[in-house]
Amino acid sequence: MYYTTGFRRDEIQDLVAIVYEQDQRDATEACLSWPPVLGLFWSVVITLAYLRGNRVQWELAETYGVSQSTVSRAITGVTPLLAQALRSVVPTAEELCADRQYIIDGTLLPCWSWAAVPGLWSGKHRTTGVVVQVAATLEGQLSWISDPTPGSRHDLYCLDQSGALDHLATYPPIGDKGYIGRGMLTPFKKPPGRELLDWQKTFNKSLNHTRATIERVIAHIKTWKVLHTDYRRPYATFKTTISAVIGLIFYTLT
Repeated sequence: MYYTTGFRRDEIQDLVAIVYEQDQRDATEACLSWPPVLGLFWSVVITLAYLRGNRVQWELAETYGVSQSTVSRAITGVTPLLAQALRSVVPTAEELCADRQYIIDGTLLPCWSWAAVPGLWSGKHRTTGVVVQVAATLEGQLSWISDPTPGSRHDLYCLDQSGALDHLATYPPIGDKGYIGRGMLTPFKKPPGRELLDWQKTFNKSLNHTRATIERVIAHIKTWKVLHTDYRRPYATFKTTISAVIGLIFYTLT
């Protein structure tokens, strides 16, 4: 079970309790948010397996001996409950420490191309998706993930929209060349007609070495394959799915 969901059985039971409490708070009538044929425990297991591996619903249906529509109802019912129940463990931009230095980078979360949803195409990544900004400490501790914005938006725009820089005045965050112009520590760009000076090359090498930390943090986030491979469910559910996964990531860090 751990290798398909990323959680041990006792940890899943804790998540089941959290989801159940959230469902009771949200309930407006006497109906379950998950398929009765599965029950809450297996509905949570199937949802976690889907999020962890971005598995095809027909495959999950065959694995757990139910119909594809039952799997779909489980994922549809449990994912919003996870997102809502775990919201309190997800840090906001306001909670970033002003007296700490962070490394910030953006990453694309890919999805199918939806004709009715403009702005998903990212020229940088040559695919469709949404962009999130990620902040980590110099030691590699994940500290914050922004709300998603359409993939066509530049990292600088996304960071400005998040408001994170408003709370990091003491120590400028470290970023790549895409963040030049916001007072962050970024590599020097090669000027037209000449090479960088030796000390600038040394600075860039040192900064890029430090920035490797955020790449490892992002790689860890994307062990949740639903954030790493094309999202196939309706686009309207993508933001909730991202929130649920981010909640689970920070839940494991608490």
